[in-house]
Amino acid sequence: MSAPAISIQNLTKIFPVPFKRERVVAVRDLSLMVEPGQVYGLLGPNGSGKSTTMKIVLGLVTPTSGTTQIFGRDSALVESREAVGFLPENPYFYKFLTGLETVRFFGKLCGLTGRRLEERARELLARVGLEDAADRRIGGYSKGMLQRIGLAQALVQEPRLLVLDEPTAGVDPAGSREIRDLILDFKARGMTVLLCSHLLSQVQEICDRVGILHQGRLVREGRLEELISIENQTELILENASPELLADLRARVASGGATVIEERQPQQNLERYFLEVTGGRK
Repeated sequence: MSAPAISIQNLTKIFPVPFKRERVVAVRDLSLMVEPGQVYGLLGPNGSGKSTTMKIVLGLVTPTSGTTQIFGRDSALVESREAVGFLPENPYFYKFLTGLETVRFFGKLCGLTGRRLEERARELLARVGLEDAADRRIGGYSKGMLQRIGLAQALVQEPRLLVLDEPTAGVDPAGSREIRDLILDFKARGMTVLLCSHLLSQVQEICDRVGILHQGRLVREGRLEELISIENQTELILENASPELLADLRARVASGGATVIEERQPQQNLERYFLEVTGGRK
């Protein structure tokens, strides 16, 4: 059995407050797993511990207690990050470099050289839809283009796990849709994605499972369709049903010539569910 893409066990992180005898508990006894090939949404209000959790998984912050692993390796070990690509919320790029030079730069940091580096850089620019802007300087890129070049750099070393922190922050609806489609493409290629986002409608479209953090605790976790299903209700979707047939519902379906296309639990909106379990704060 393969190791989970991400394993978090009893994770706690406490930050001391400078010049005060106080402590801030950013994450409280958090345990969750992300299986390979999943798109996992880590949600929560501002200050809920999402970014801290993400940084601990990436080995950027040391936990107070508990463990985190990436594909079975302790995430504090440098070698665990060989399988990880990361796009932070506000990535910084050298504005005087072109798009192609930027991807080459990150490729060299990952040990690529020569023909392989050139092929990989152009391949990634094409995948994120920036081949026509390859020779333009980064300083002239729009916010959406910067996020896409950020995705390209995160993919340079062909990671098995992609960690995305607010990948559509500040991006217009068209650009947000393009990034969503790219994430779905990564999933189709077998990549695991850990996504942190405030765009709950987008999370609802692409995530397999979600975990909702509130005040450092995991308050809900599971498959998305199970979390937002409304209990004790069943929804019938009928095709070619007359008004009379609808009045009798199931008793008349068989005799009335209608077809039951789908029977399932009706689902509420993810945003409404999120606000309910976190006390109304985004």
